[in-house]
Amino acid sequence: MRILIAEDDPVLADGLTRSLRSGEYAVDCVTDGVAADHALSTQTYDLVILDLGLPRIDGFEIIKRLRRRSPTPPVLVLTARDALQDRVRGLDLGADDYMTKPFELPELEARVRALIRRGMAGGNSLIINGKLNLDTTGRRVTVDNLPLDLSARELGVLEVLMMRSGRVVSKDQLAEKLYGWDEDVGANAIEVCVHRLRKKIEPSGVVIRTIRGLGYLMEKNMEKSGA
Repeated sequence: MRILIAEDDPVLADGLTRSLRSGEYAVDCVTDGVAADHALSTQTYDLVILDLGLPRIDGFEIIKRLRRRSPTPPVLVLTARDALQDRVRGLDLGADDYMTKPFELPELEARVRALIRRGMAGGNSLIINGKLNLDTTGRRVTVDNLPLDLSARELGVLEVLMMRSGRVVSKDQLAEKLYGWDEDVGANAIEVCVHRLRKKIEPSGVVIRTIRGLGYLMEKNMEKSGA
């Protein structure tokens, strides 16, 4: 899952970035409205955390521009403005949630999970493929109801592949979901991660096939299923 943070307070932006990355999200961060508008017009995000008081272009205008595009990610407004009219205006323009500063990180993280869950799979947090179950809210994976121990990257790759099961996902698409702009992606990082993930999910009867020159495809192993 990839998140954009648009926040001009460097200390707060750094704290949010660190917290969300530790929660296994890929995070990009910008400090003004022009950069936020450019990022949202050129990249695909699963959530936007948006300060209303951004320089150059304010958050209200960013929401207006974002809602003219398609698809549009959920928006969590994070601001020092606590006046009722500001909250109403932000929600009327298309914000999905609103938090005022100061705030507690556990509450923000819970709202992030809820908004991402709402934006995917019709709000259903459970993705099932054969014996393989992924709870996107609790960040848990089971095979035949037994927990599967995955690294943060493996979990991220699995989530993208399960959400697009039956469709080819390129390495670039995986990297885009798993890494922020300022994170280095080794040439073989995705291949190594997929290789390890294949072995771990093998008992589920679900396989990840390499489609040469295109990427990866998740599907049921028809031989093991007896079909």
